[in-house]
Amino acid sequence: MDRELNGDELQQLYAWIDKIPLSRPKRHIARDFSDGVMAAEVVKYFFPKLVDLHNYTATNTTQQKLSNWNLLNRKVFSKLNFHVPEKTVKRIALSTAGVIEPVLNALRENIVKKLEHTTDVCTDLENHDTGAQGKPHTDQAGMALQKTTELLQMKVNRLERLVQLKDLRIEDLKQRLETKKANGNEV
Repeated sequence: MDRELNGDELQQLYAWIDKIPLSRPKRHIARDFSDGVMAAEVVKYFFPKLVDLHNYTATNTTQQKLSNWNLLNRKVFSKLNFHVPEKTVKRIALSTAGVIEPVLNALRENIVKKLEHTTDVCTDLENHDTGAQGKPHTDQAGMALQKTTELLQMKVNRLERLVQLKDLRIEDLKQRLETKKANGNEV
């Protein structure tokens, strides 16, 4: 998380963040993410049940910023096998330039891993143990069906988010195309 990102990595990170509907526009990333609220919103976008946004207060006080980040570490990031060290949290809360980008990049990687794991679990459940006639064991049938339903719903939610991201990307590309046409550039 302390490693500085190169230009391409920064552009990919900013493009990823821009696709997520946040409560505030991204103007100065170090300040925008310093209170932890937008970081909570990023996680909530991909995992709505992991984050209760009402627990995070938009603030300018360093103490409240630290409180928000510590709550994120304890309640949210721990479920993603992710942790922001206290020293880094303090630097983020002080809006230190160049600190939040590696953290967000690492968070993005963990989110992608968690989404992939969720898909893998769904696939494993779909291939669960069946009885000799190809039917689930009766004592496990109810529980297996409930788990299957829950996991398939998670899969549907993830696919809906992916469609939203694709729609945002298509819209962005359309706008770029229109801008180039308006400027008289050839496409």
